[in-house]
Amino acid sequence: MKPVIGVTPDFNAGDRKDMGGSEPTYFLRARYIRAIEELGGIPLVLPLVSAAADRRRLLDSVDGLLLTGSGPDLPPLLYGEKQRYKFSLVSERRADFELEMVRQARRRDLPLLGICGGMQTVNVACGGSLFQDIPAQLPRAMDHRQKTKAVSVSHAVTVLPKSLLKQIVGKETLMVNSSHHQSVKTVAPSLIASAVASDGIIEAIESPNHRFLLAIQWHPEFLFDRHMAHRRLFEALLRAARRTRA
Repeated sequence: MKPVIGVTPDFNAGDRKDMGGSEPTYFLRARYIRAIEELGGIPLVLPLVSAAADRRRLLDSVDGLLLTGSGPDLPPLLYGEKQRYKFSLVSERRADFELEMVRQARRRDLPLLGICGGMQTVNVACGGSLFQDIPAQLPRAMDHRQKTKAVSVSHAVTVLPKSLLKQIVGKETLMVNSSHHQSVKTVAPSLIASAVASDGIIEAIESPNHRFLLAIQWHPEFLFDRHMAHRRLFEALLRAARRTRA
């Protein structure tokens, strides 16, 4: 049977002009869905329910989780800092839902892949912190917001040996796209960094104590149909999810 992958959507609580304006709205790039479906899974977009029992019921119905990216940032209070810069924040509803889903997935050893903002959510959910703004806090870092479209790659990352990521992509160096102004600062105690950019920015984290808990800073949903290494990320999630169902 095909594994069911729960996919978290972005959410406008009624304060975003770009997606729905004053009308609360769910939205999600179809590329995430297409990657799961075309590679042999059943994508299920998850509603951001608030009741604990409802969240458990959702997790009972899926074989893996995909945490997607987000334009706004996680509130810095979630990792013990005051907000230093005037960037928009992700809705409280989405932040609370995703943080709890990560924690529950860890307890269940449910396969989980986090992408871009999803990586930052994984790190914060597990007790890590973030750089609130790379250009302001790390002025010597490269520009991680590429000017070209996300279907093209813009810089290399070094993949750490013996990591889950290395096993998946089979490469020591990987070209990635880049569309973020935040990144992991302190890696959560239960996680390890498994890829870094040349400027030291952490580009992937994973859990050595779970079957499949991996989060990456780039966007493979733009690359999977033309770059085999990025395709393998989704394929690995689906393999792990099939073992869950078995």
